[in-house]
Amino acid sequence: MGIPSEMGDVWVQRRAKFFIIPSPAEDQKKLRAQQSSQEGIRAGLKAAAITGVFTAVPTLIAVRKVAWAKANLNHTAQALIISGASIAAYFITVDKTVLESARKNSRAQFDNKTA
Repeated sequence: MGIPSEMGDVWVQRRAKFFIIPSPAEDQKKLRAQQSSQEGIRAGLKAAAITGVFTAVPTLIAVRKVAWAKANLNHTAQALIISGASIAAYFITVDKTVLESARKNSRAQFDNKTA
């Protein structure tokens, strides 16, 4: 049952002879996708840095001034609070930026087809 190994090898060899030439539209799509992902990463890093600063300051002040925080938040807990907020800000911002860029690209593509 199934395909004999010799026959499968023939099909693989046949398929290897053909090569696909991408259209210019595919190149443009790939370029737009790369640009939108880079834009998202840049925006995410900015958001993560800002969020890290804005969560580090109150966390460190609270650990020094508030009795409960002083007793219960060790260095690991402080790092988790700060890094958790930064990581969340990074991924949320990247997601929003990439989706916004994709929406913009699809609208531009639709406008080019109708014009």
